Amino acid sequence: MASPVIDIEQLRFRYSGSASDCLHIERMQVAAGERIFLHGPSGSGKSTLLGLLGGVLTPSCGTISLLGHELTQMRATARDRLRADCVGFIFQQFNLIPYLSLLDNVLLPCRFSALRRGQACISGHHLEAEAGRLLDHLDIAPELHKRAASRLSVGQQQRVAAARALIGRPGIVIADEPTSALDADRQFAFLELLQKECSASETTLLFVSHDHRLAADFDRTIELATLNLAPTNGGAS
Repeated sequence: MASPVIDIEQLRFRYSGSASDCLHIERMQVAAGERIFLHGPSGSGKSTLLGLLGGVLTPSCGTISLLGHELTQMRATARDRLRADCVGFIFQQFNLIPYLSLLDNVLLPCRFSALRRGQACISGHHLEAEAGRLLDHLDIAPELHKRAASRLSVGQQQRVAAARALIGRPGIVIADEPTSALDADRQFAFLELLQKECSASETTLLFVSHDHRLAADFDRTIELATLNLAPTNGGAS
């Protein structure tokens, strides 16, 4: 695999006070542009792995390379900058700011990252136009763009969170169980929209879920319960 955007080697992690590792991954690689379905039941280490990939947690040993940057060799401020510049997150609870409009929620990554701000405008759009384009592609009507996030349905919040993760063409989008609150029809419709937009921007997608029904349209499935060699997954989530 040439130039992986995610490269994990001999990774071990245990929480403070735990007698054993909750995560032990010998090797995991993801190529640029891949759409990966990361499957794992509760307790298999999904949330811990995402914390490590985001640079929020640091491993006990081993290496994590993200877009060619070795996270374990970076200061916390540098990891924060890399995350802001290069990673779009879609959280399970969406984490929108309720009093901001849809547009302002989508634009938040560009307020924190000059790189993403520049990449959002690379096609000639100004920032609001690019945010509006993403919302339109994710089936959010223009008349809703100025509405406060607190006035949205769950499905609308989910799509706004996806637009926020995608704006500025980050190298990687990490989606943490974002469809868990939706019925089956809406789950598959959202996945189709998300994958289409990631393909258009050549963004690598790491989609994390316990629901194997959603795996069919991804390039590859990674089974975390198999990948994680920790004997007890001690305290993993």
